[in-house]
Amino acid sequence: MGIFDSLLGNASEVNIEKIEEELIDIFANGEHVERAFNIFRDLFVFTNKRLILIDKQGVSGKKTEYHSVPYKNITHFSVETAGHFDMDSELKIWISGTSEPISKQFGKNNNINNVQKILAGYVLN
Repeated sequence: MGIFDSLLGNASEVNIEKIEEELIDIFANGEHVERAFNIFRDLFVFTNKRLILIDKQGVSGKKTEYHSVPYKNITHFSVETAGHFDMDSELKIWISGTSEPISKQFGKNNNINNVQKILAGYVLN
């Protein structure tokens, strides 16, 4: 998986050590990265305590939004897979206390099922 896959929206697993170095300043005591996936410039980071959604914004990607979601606050989630005419898959995550879900788009040939499986493991435990 290279830059071409990223441009198509495919989720690819990211080096955990690199992500931990980048996020060390925002971690709670005892928190560490267990899995991480990138989709173009955005990241899904699964730690032992929470899901961190990282949204790189702007042309340079220097402006960054960190959306921190404790697993216990995820009430439910859904995955809509790509069809023959619809080229995108979509992951929606509902958080307690909010009416609208967090929504992320994935390309057709992607690892959305991998992300869903990992998310289910954290939410259901």
